[in-house]
Amino acid sequence: MGTLEVASCHPLGSFLPGDTLTMSTKNTTADLASLQNVLGHRFTDVTLLDRALTHRSREGRPSYERLEFLGDRVLSLVVADLLYTRFPNEDEGALARRHAHLVRQDTVARVASALGLGERMRVARGEADLGAQSNPSLLCDVCEAVLGALYRDGGMEQARRVISQWWSPLVEEDPTPPRDAKTALQEWAQGRGLPLPAYDEESREGPAHKPVFTVRVSVQGHGAEAASGPSKRIAEQAAARCLLERLTLDVS
Repeated sequence: MGTLEVASCHPLGSFLPGDTLTMSTKNTTADLASLQNVLGHRFTDVTLLDRALTHRSREGRPSYERLEFLGDRVLSLVVADLLYTRFPNEDEGALARRHAHLVRQDTVARVASALGLGERMRVARGEADLGAQSNPSLLCDVCEAVLGALYRDGGMEQARRVISQWWSPLVEEDPTPPRDAKTALQEWAQGRGLPLPAYDEESREGPAHKPVFTVRVSVQGHGAEAASGPSKRIAEQAAARCLLERLTLDVS
């Protein structure tokens, strides 16, 4: 176990899911070594890192699911502590909104892309051909698994260091607590004495590893809008945002 010199690059910039920080490599040993350089940690048990990158489609090999479970909890705790320290005057509600924004799927997938985890993920050839390595849900999963592996190998100190490095820029992106579109639409309706917005899943298409959900949201007396996304939650947020924009409500 040890600390490496972290690669000199801006942690996130404008990276989005699907972008990559480094070129893919065919050599597994070199692949793991390069990721350790990016993380700034030399694993004592490198099989933990290899497992964190292995999708369940790779038959006969342990997958990342248990490490993902652990990493999800580690990320949640460290981000909560970062926010508690960074915003000493904010109440629980504001901190909770910030926290939800920082640990949601698309945010974690953004970090995964910046770390170059997509091209390092071990998936069955068929899954790779179908674009599994750029799927936001899988990117989120593998990122949490890597954090779980980091925690198991290096303890909370190493996990906290890496999470602080990659999430702190996101904390500073918005000086005010984010208000998601679903919450804003609900507040808009309640403020006018209307029933809560109604969400209906209109369709689900695409393969199991890369679904596309279409959701319709309506507010009584004010029409409806529909939108699509890679998860039901993302589609709901997009639909709510579309309706809010039509209602001329400015939501960040």
